[in-house]
Amino acid sequence: MSTANRCVIFADMVTALSALLKRHQHEYHQIITFDPKRQAIAPVDLRSGGDLPEDITDDTETFCRFMEDLRNKREAAFLIGGYNELRHMYSRSKLFTEGDEPRQLHLGTDIWGAEGTPVHAFLGGMVHSIGYNEGLGNYGATVVLLHQLEALPFYTLYGHVSLSDIQQLTAGQYINRGQVVAHFGNPAENGEWPPHLHFQIIEDIGMHVGDYPGVCRYSEREAWLLNCPDPDLVLQLNRLLVFGQAKP
Repeated sequence: MSTANRCVIFADMVTALSALLKRHQHEYHQIITFDPKRQAIAPVDLRSGGDLPEDITDDTETFCRFMEDLRNKREAAFLIGGYNELRHMYSRSKLFTEGDEPRQLHLGTDIWGAEGTPVHAFLGGMVHSIGYNEGLGNYGATVVLLHQLEALPFYTLYGHVSLSDIQQLTAGQYINRGQVVAHFGNPAENGEWPPHLHFQIIEDIGMHVGDYPGVCRYSEREAWLLNCPDPDLVLQLNRLLVFGQAKP
């Protein structure tokens, strides 16, 4: 099947999934516990020329300190962003630089916050798979859930979580809406990143188990973005973003 035909098929599938996710938004549990009346959530731009100083990601400890300082400076409980964002910072890991074209386009949403932050299932479902994806820049501990809405199956991926989380889950285990399924991991267990959650919606996961690409080549962005719709359809956090100071 040609790439063009695959894109047409994905467009039909994801249009249906996106519409379905939007239609059921009133049913979702918060993935992170967040009270907009008392807390702020601020945007972060990790593109080249954005919020990250050049080479700040080369050292994990320095990167962690910078993200924590930035969150405090913006008086935010969480920093959020990243979907369809072209990030040159992935050059810190050979995982993303192999081949003729590096993988730099981010396919999920990152929520940056305190280590140990609980992560809830937004919808009931089943554990599709778990994995520990080792190496600099990788997911580290990873959870993949399978859901269904109006008979349409789809998946959500939770990357950079705690090792203890995947030790307590098994494939095929049923998950309830609102159940804590993970926690933000530390750099030693999350691929050497500052504590955060990578959240991604996946239409067709193929043969992947405990893993799925969260970054793609820019030249292949159309097909990948069609298969991974905007996570804010579930998160519903972009409308709550505070630019500048926290809410009183």
